[in-house]
Amino acid sequence: MAKTLYRNGSIYSAADPFATAMVVDGDTIAWLGGEDAAERHAGTVDEVVDLNGGLVAPAFVESHTHLAALGRTLSGADLGAASSASSLLSLIAEHAQNSTNMVLAQGWDNSDWANQELPAETDLTSAVGGRGYYLARRDVHSALVNQELLDLLDLGHLSSGTIAGADHDAVREALTKTQKAEQEYQRLALEHYASRGFASVVEMAAPHLEGREALDQLLSIDSSKLPQVYAYWGELVADADHAQELTASFPAGKLLGLGGDLRVDGSLGSHTAYLREDYSDKPGQRGTLYLNREEIAAHLVACSSRGIQASFHVIGDGALDEVLAGFDLASEQIGIAKLQMCRHRLEHVEMVDEATRARLLQYAIMVSMQPVFDQAWGGSNGMYIQRLGEERAASMNNLSAMLSAGVPMVLGSDAPVTEVDGWQVVRAGMNMNNTDARISARAAFLAQTRSTYRAMGEMNPYAGQLVIGAPATFAVWTASELAVQTPDVRISSWSTDARAGTPMLPVVDQEIPQCLRTVRAGVTLFNALEPSESA
Repeated sequence: MAKTLYRNGSIYSAADPFATAMVVDGDTIAWLGGEDAAERHAGTVDEVVDLNGGLVAPAFVESHTHLAALGRTLSGADLGAASSASSLLSLIAEHAQNSTNMVLAQGWDNSDWANQELPAETDLTSAVGGRGYYLARRDVHSALVNQELLDLLDLGHLSSGTIAGADHDAVREALTKTQKAEQEYQRLALEHYASRGFASVVEMAAPHLEGREALDQLLSIDSSKLPQVYAYWGELVADADHAQELTASFPAGKLLGLGGDLRVDGSLGSHTAYLREDYSDKPGQRGTLYLNREEIAAHLVACSSRGIQASFHVIGDGALDEVLAGFDLASEQIGIAKLQMCRHRLEHVEMVDEATRARLLQYAIMVSMQPVFDQAWGGSNGMYIQRLGEERAASMNNLSAMLSAGVPMVLGSDAPVTEVDGWQVVRAGMNMNNTDARISARAAFLAQTRSTYRAMGEMNPYAGQLVIGAPATFAVWTASELAVQTPDVRISSWSTDARAGTPMLPVVDQEIPQCLRTVRAGVTLFNALEPSESA
C-alpha cells in the first residue's frame, strides 16, 4: 500500500488542532503537522494530494440504516416528493412503467399535505396498470396495498387499503419471499454511503423487514472497497442457548447483537407508537405494543447470560415504560451489573422525560437517535404536534438532555427514512425546534464517529480519530469556512480563539460540505479529487 501525503488543507484532529497536512502509510496515519514540515515529507512519499483548502476528518459511521430499502429508493422507488394525492398518483404511475408483476415503492408522507386524504384504491390500481402494489409510508410502519397484491401473495383474507400492525407484518414477510436478489440494491446503497463520507454502516435487519436471506446476502458482499457492514438481527429469544446459537449462525465479527429493529412499538406517523396517553388526533387510541415486559425481560436475560448485546426499537413513552419495566424484571433475575456489562441499546427513543433518562443511565443503556426526524416532523405545523399536541411534542428528541444526563448516545439517519448525510445530522442537532434540545456541532459529529465505534464495541481506542497510529479511515470534504459551533454563542466566541486549540468543523448552517474522497483503512472507497501528483 502506498504512502500518501495530504497537504494544504485542514485536518480535524484533537492531537494537533492546527494541522494542515497528514501522511498515511498503508493503513495507518503516520504523521500530522503543518506545511513547513509537510514539505520535508513530500520527498519521502509515493503520492502527494493537494487538498486545496479542503477538510480531512474521521469518516462517518452510520448507526442505523436499511440498505436494501435505501437501494430501492435510489433506484427510483422513492415517493417522498409527493405533496398531494394527485402527485402521489403521478409518481406511482411513473415508477410502475419500470415494474413487472407488482409495484413496490416507499416514502410517501401525507402529514404535511394541505389535504391529507390519500388516493382511492381504484385510482391507485389504475395508476399501476391493474397490478398489485405495496406502497410503504415513509416510516415503513404502514403501507397502501390493493386486493391484487394480497391475492398475489395468498393473503386474500386481509383487507386492502392502509395496513399496519400484524397485517403489515404479514405482507412484508410474504414480500421477502418474492425478493430473491437484494445484493444489487445493497451494493448500490453501500456505494452511496461511500460517496457521502461513510466508512462503516450498521444494518438493522429483522424477520419482518427484508428477512434473513437478505441479511445473509448483505454480509456475503465483498466489502474490501466498500464501507464495512455490521448488523443487528431483530429476532426475539427467550433462551440463552438459542441466543448463542443464533448469534453463531452469522459470520464472526459481523453481528453486533440481537435486536435493533426488534419492535416494542411502531411509529408516530402510522399511529402505532405506543403512548402513555391517547393520540391527540385519534382520541381513544394509544398505538400498538408488540412486546410486553415479560418478553423483553426474557430476551434481556437470554442475551445477557451469553454476553450478547440486546437492542429494541422503541418510540412512544408508553413503550419505553414497558422496556424499562422489562429491565427491572431482568435485573431481579440476573442483577443490574450483568445488564450494564452488555451495553444494551435502544433505537429512536423519541419521548423521554427526566425520570426516564435517570433509569436509562441506571442500566447503562445506550440510545441511537435521529435528529433529522425533528427537522422533518417537528415545528409548529409538524406531524409531532398533530399526533401529540404542543406540550408532548415540545419535549421530543431532547439530545442535549441525553448528553447532560450522561446517557451514551449515537446519531444516525434511519435511511431511507431520512437521507444519507452526516452533515445534515450535525445541522439538525444544532437546530432542534426545542432550543433546549440543541447540541454543538462537535457533539453531533462525535456521535457519528468516535462514539459510534465505542457503541459497536470497537476495541481500538484510536478508532474514529485522526491521530498518529490510528487507522487511516477518513473523508476529505469541501469546506469554505470552519468554526466551533455551539448553541451558546459565548462558548463559540471563546472556542474559536486560537489559544483554545479546539479543532473546527464546517459551518453547516451556511453550506453542506461535499465529499471528495472516502478512505477506510488506507483503501479508497470513493474519489472525486483532482488527479494527484506522484512524488
